[in-house]
Amino acid sequence: MADPLVLVEQQDGIATVTLSDPPKRNAFSKRMREELVEVFTTLNADPECRAIVLTGAGGTFCSGGDISEMEQRTQMVARARLVVVTDLARLLLTGAKPIVAAIEGAAMGAGLTMAAACDYVVTASDARLCFAFARVGLLPDTCAYWIVPRRVGLAKAQELFALARTFDAAEAHRIQLVNEVVEPGTALERARAVAREYAAMPPVTTAILRGVFAQGFTSLEAAAQFELVGQPLMQKTADHAEAVAAFRAKRKPEFKGD
Repeated sequence: MADPLVLVEQQDGIATVTLSDPPKRNAFSKRMREELVEVFTTLNADPECRAIVLTGAGGTFCSGGDISEMEQRTQMVARARLVVVTDLARLLLTGAKPIVAAIEGAAMGAGLTMAAACDYVVTASDARLCFAFARVGLLPDTCAYWIVPRRVGLAKAQELFALARTFDAAEAHRIQLVNEVVEPGTALERARAVAREYAAMPPVTTAILRGVFAQGFTSLEAAAQFELVGQPLMQKTADHAEAVAAFRAKRKPEFKGD
Protein backbone atom coordinates (compact mmCIF):
# COMPACT_ATOMS: atom_id res chain seq x y z
CA MET A 1 0.00 0.00 0.00
CA ALA A 2 1.31 3.45 -0.92
CA ASP A 3 2.25 5.88 1.81
CA PRO A 4 -0.54 8.33 2.65
CA LEU A 5 -0.44 11.74 1.01
CA VAL A 6 -2.24 13.36 3.96
CA LEU A 7 -0.81 12.98 7.45
CA VAL A 8 -2.68 13.68 10.68
CA GLU A 9 -1.20 14.42 14.09
CA GLN A 10 -3.41 15.19 17.10
CA GLN A 11 -2.29 16.79 20.34
CA ASP A 12 -4.23 18.66 23.02
CA GLY A 13 -7.36 18.94 20.89
CA ILE A 14 -5.51 20.31 17.84
CA ALA A 15 -5.26 18.17 14.69
CA THR A 16 -2.47 19.08 12.28
CA VAL A 17 -3.29 17.92 8.74
CA THR A 18 -0.23 17.88 6.48
CA LEU A 19 -0.24 17.59 2.70
CA SER A 20 2.68 15.21 2.18
CA ASP A 21 3.96 14.65 -1.34
CA PRO A 22 7.22 16.68 -1.34
CA PRO A 23 8.58 15.32 -4.65
CA LYS A 24 5.55 16.92 -6.35
CA ARG A 25 5.51 19.94 -4.03
CA ASN A 26 2.29 18.55 -2.51
CA ALA A 27 0.41 18.68 -5.81
CA PHE A 28 -3.36 18.40 -5.46
CA SER A 29 -3.69 14.91 -6.97
CA LYS A 30 -6.78 12.75 -7.17
CA ARG A 31 -5.57 10.53 -4.31
CA MET A 32 -4.71 13.51 -2.14
CA ARG A 33 -8.21 14.93 -2.65
CA GLU A 34 -9.80 11.64 -1.68
CA GLU A 35 -7.62 11.34 1.42
CA LEU A 36 -8.45 14.93 2.43
CA VAL A 37 -12.18 14.21 2.21
CA GLU A 38 -11.75 11.15 4.40
CA VAL A 39 -9.56 12.99 6.93
CA PHE A 40 -11.82 16.01 7.30
CA THR A 41 -14.93 13.84 7.53
CA THR A 42 -13.30 11.91 10.38
CA LEU A 43 -12.01 14.98 12.23
CA ASN A 44 -15.34 16.79 12.04
CA ALA A 45 -16.96 13.82 13.78
CA ASP A 46 -14.21 13.47 16.40
CA PRO A 47 -15.23 15.01 19.76
CA GLU A 48 -11.58 15.13 20.84
CA CYS A 49 -10.70 17.45 17.96
CA ARG A 50 -11.44 21.10 18.70
CA ALA A 51 -9.53 22.81 15.87
CA ILE A 52 -7.54 21.88 12.76
CA VAL A 53 -4.31 23.22 11.26
CA LEU A 54 -3.79 22.63 7.52
CA THR A 55 -0.21 22.79 6.22
CA GLY A 56 2.21 21.26 3.72
CA ALA A 57 5.37 19.18 4.06
CA GLY A 58 8.79 20.03 2.67
CA GLY A 59 8.54 23.81 2.90
CA THR A 60 5.65 24.11 0.44
CA PHE A 61 1.92 24.34 1.07
CA CYS A 62 0.57 23.09 -2.28
CA SER A 63 1.65 23.55 -5.91
CA GLY A 64 -1.91 23.22 -7.23
CA GLY A 65 -3.34 20.56 -9.51
CA ASP A 66 -1.14 17.61 -10.44
CA ILE A 67 -0.12 18.33 -14.06
CA SER A 68 0.73 14.64 -14.61
CA GLU A 69 -2.97 13.82 -14.19
CA MET A 70 -4.25 16.45 -16.60
CA GLU A 71 -4.83 14.15 -19.56
CA GLN A 72 -7.85 14.42 -21.84
CA ARG A 73 -10.88 12.58 -20.44
CA THR A 74 -14.60 12.33 -21.13
CA GLN A 75 -16.98 14.92 -19.74
CA MET A 76 -18.55 12.41 -17.36
CA VAL A 77 -15.20 11.18 -16.02
CA ALA A 78 -14.07 14.76 -15.48
CA ARG A 79 -17.31 15.56 -13.69
CA ALA A 80 -16.94 12.54 -11.40
CA ARG A 81 -13.41 13.61 -10.45
CA LEU A 82 -14.65 17.11 -9.61
CA VAL A 83 -17.35 15.80 -7.26
CA VAL A 84 -14.57 14.94 -4.80
CA VAL A 85 -13.22 18.50 -5.07
CA THR A 86 -16.58 20.08 -4.33
CA ASP A 87 -17.15 17.65 -1.45
CA LEU A 88 -13.83 18.77 0.03
CA ALA A 89 -14.75 22.45 -0.33
CA ARG A 90 -18.02 21.84 1.52
CA LEU A 91 -16.16 20.08 4.34
CA LEU A 92 -13.67 22.93 4.65
CA LEU A 93 -16.40 25.58 4.71
CA THR A 94 -19.19 23.96 6.70
CA GLY A 95 -17.53 21.37 8.91
CA ALA A 96 -17.90 21.77 12.65
CA LYS A 97 -14.23 22.40 13.39
CA PRO A 98 -12.38 25.70 12.75
CA ILE A 99 -9.41 25.45 10.39
CA VAL A 100 -6.21 27.50 10.37
CA ALA A 101 -3.98 27.34 7.28
CA ALA A 102 -0.20 27.62 7.57
CA ILE A 103 1.42 28.56 4.24
CA GLU A 104 5.15 28.24 3.60
CA GLY A 105 6.82 28.34 0.19
CA ALA A 106 4.01 28.38 -2.33
CA ALA A 107 0.24 28.01 -2.52
CA MET A 108 -1.06 27.68 -6.06
CA GLY A 109 -4.40 27.01 -7.75
CA ALA A 110 -6.64 24.71 -5.75
CA GLY A 111 -4.08 24.74 -2.94
CA LEU A 112 -4.56 28.47 -2.48
CA THR A 113 -8.33 28.05 -2.71
CA MET A 114 -8.18 25.47 0.09
CA ALA A 115 -6.25 27.91 2.24
CA ALA A 116 -8.72 30.71 1.49
CA ALA A 117 -11.56 28.44 2.62
CA CYS A 118 -10.04 28.21 6.09
CA ASP A 119 -11.16 30.40 8.99
CA TYR A 120 -7.71 31.97 9.42
CA VAL A 121 -4.67 31.99 7.13
CA VAL A 122 -1.08 32.45 8.35
CA THR A 123 1.45 33.01 5.57
CA ALA A 124 5.25 33.19 5.58
CA SER A 125 6.51 36.53 4.28
CA ASP A 126 8.45 34.90 1.42
CA ALA A 127 5.55 32.75 0.21
CA ARG A 128 4.40 32.92 -3.42
CA LEU A 129 0.71 32.67 -4.24
CA CYS A 130 -1.28 32.34 -7.45
CA PHE A 131 -4.70 31.24 -8.67
CA ALA A 132 -3.01 29.56 -11.61
CA PHE A 133 -5.99 27.81 -13.25
CA ALA A 134 -6.06 30.02 -16.37
CA ARG A 135 -2.36 29.37 -17.02
CA VAL A 136 -3.20 25.79 -17.94
CA GLY A 137 -6.41 26.64 -19.79
CA LEU A 138 -8.76 25.74 -16.95
CA LEU A 139 -11.39 27.51 -14.88
CA PRO A 140 -11.18 27.81 -11.08
CA ASP A 141 -12.51 24.88 -9.07
CA THR A 142 -12.72 23.82 -5.40
CA CYS A 143 -15.67 26.27 -5.17
CA ALA A 144 -13.27 29.18 -5.73
CA TYR A 145 -16.07 31.30 -7.24
CA TRP A 146 -17.75 31.24 -3.82
CA ILE A 147 -14.73 31.30 -1.54
CA VAL A 148 -12.42 33.93 -2.99
CA PRO A 149 -14.83 36.84 -3.71
CA ARG A 150 -16.06 36.60 -0.12
CA ARG A 151 -12.52 37.36 1.03
CA VAL A 152 -11.26 39.87 -1.54
CA GLY A 153 -14.38 41.15 -3.35
CA LEU A 154 -15.77 40.28 -6.76
CA ALA A 155 -13.63 42.61 -8.89
CA LYS A 156 -10.37 41.54 -7.25
CA ALA A 157 -11.30 37.85 -7.51
CA GLN A 158 -11.99 38.27 -11.24
CA GLU A 159 -8.56 39.88 -11.66
CA LEU A 160 -6.79 37.15 -9.69
CA PHE A 161 -8.50 34.40 -11.70
CA ALA A 162 -8.28 35.93 -15.18
CA LEU A 163 -4.68 37.21 -15.08
CA ALA A 164 -3.29 34.41 -12.89
CA ARG A 165 -0.51 36.63 -11.60
CA THR A 166 1.84 35.41 -8.89
CA PHE A 167 1.80 37.69 -5.84
CA ASP A 168 3.51 37.80 -2.48
CA ALA A 169 2.32 37.52 1.11
CA ALA A 170 2.26 41.29 1.64
CA GLU A 171 -0.18 41.72 -1.27
CA ALA A 172 -2.26 38.77 -0.05
CA HIS A 173 -2.56 40.47 3.33
CA ARG A 174 -3.38 43.84 1.78
CA ILE A 175 -6.32 42.38 -0.16
CA GLN A 176 -7.42 40.35 2.92
CA LEU A 177 -6.86 36.98 1.29
CA VAL A 178 -4.74 36.03 4.31
CA ASN A 179 -5.04 37.10 7.94
CA GLU A 180 -1.43 37.30 9.06
CA VAL A 181 2.11 37.37 7.65
CA VAL A 182 4.97 35.91 9.70
CA GLU A 183 8.68 35.21 9.37
CA PRO A 184 9.63 32.29 7.10
CA GLY A 185 9.67 28.99 8.93
CA THR A 186 7.22 30.11 11.64
CA ALA A 187 3.84 29.78 9.92
CA LEU A 188 3.02 26.39 11.44
CA GLU A 189 3.95 27.48 14.96
CA ARG A 190 1.82 30.60 14.67
CA ALA A 191 -1.09 28.67 13.09
CA ARG A 192 -1.09 26.23 16.00
CA ALA A 193 -1.21 29.14 18.44
CA VAL A 194 -4.26 30.56 16.64
CA ALA A 195 -5.83 27.08 16.55
CA ARG A 196 -5.47 26.89 20.33
CA GLU A 197 -7.46 30.13 20.58
CA TYR A 198 -10.25 28.61 18.48
CA ALA A 199 -10.10 25.40 20.51
CA ALA A 200 -10.71 27.34 23.71
CA MET A 201 -14.02 28.71 22.42
CA PRO A 202 -17.42 27.00 22.89
CA PRO A 203 -17.54 24.25 20.21
CA VAL A 204 -21.26 24.57 19.41
CA THR A 205 -20.99 28.34 18.95
CA THR A 206 -17.97 27.89 16.69
CA ALA A 207 -19.67 25.24 14.58
CA ILE A 208 -22.82 27.31 14.09
CA LEU A 209 -20.84 30.45 13.26
CA ARG A 210 -18.96 28.51 10.56
CA GLY A 211 -22.24 27.35 9.05
CA VAL A 212 -23.74 30.84 9.17
CA PHE A 213 -20.80 32.48 7.42
CA ALA A 214 -20.57 29.72 4.82
CA GLN A 215 -24.27 30.05 3.98
CA GLY A 216 -24.75 33.77 4.47
CA PHE A 217 -28.05 35.65 4.39
CA THR A 218 -29.69 37.34 1.45
CA SER A 219 -31.75 39.77 3.50
CA LEU A 220 -31.98 41.55 6.84
CA GLU A 221 -35.17 39.63 7.61
CA ALA A 222 -33.47 36.26 7.14
CA ALA A 223 -30.71 37.28 9.55
CA ALA A 224 -33.23 38.52 12.10
CA GLN A 225 -35.27 35.32 11.91
CA PHE A 226 -32.16 33.21 12.42
CA GLU A 227 -31.28 35.19 15.54
CA LEU A 228 -34.79 34.79 16.95
CA VAL A 229 -34.52 31.01 16.60
CA GLY A 230 -30.82 30.44 17.25
CA GLN A 231 -29.99 32.67 20.19
CA PRO A 232 -32.63 31.30 22.62
CA LEU A 233 -31.35 27.79 21.87
CA MET A 234 -27.77 28.84 22.60
CA GLN A 235 -28.86 30.37 25.89
CA LYS A 236 -29.96 26.88 26.98
CA THR A 237 -26.57 25.23 26.32
CA ALA A 238 -24.31 23.97 29.10
CA ASP A 239 -21.41 25.94 27.61
CA HIS A 240 -23.33 29.21 28.01
CA ALA A 241 -24.12 28.34 31.62
CA GLU A 242 -20.45 27.49 32.16
CA ALA A 243 -19.37 30.84 30.71
CA VAL A 244 -21.69 32.72 33.07
CA ALA A 245 -20.58 30.66 36.06
CA ALA A 246 -16.91 31.18 35.21
CA PHE A 247 -17.41 34.93 34.87
CA ARG A 248 -19.06 35.13 38.28
CA ALA A 249 -16.36 32.96 39.86
CA LYS A 250 -13.59 34.92 38.10
CA ARG A 251 -12.09 31.76 36.56
CA LYS A 252 -11.39 30.46 33.07
CA PRO A 253 -14.37 28.59 31.54
CA GLU A 254 -14.06 24.96 30.44
CA PHE A 255 -16.25 24.37 27.41
CA LYS A 256 -17.30 20.82 26.50
CA GLY A 257 -19.59 21.29 23.52
CA ASP A 258 -22.84 20.69 25.41
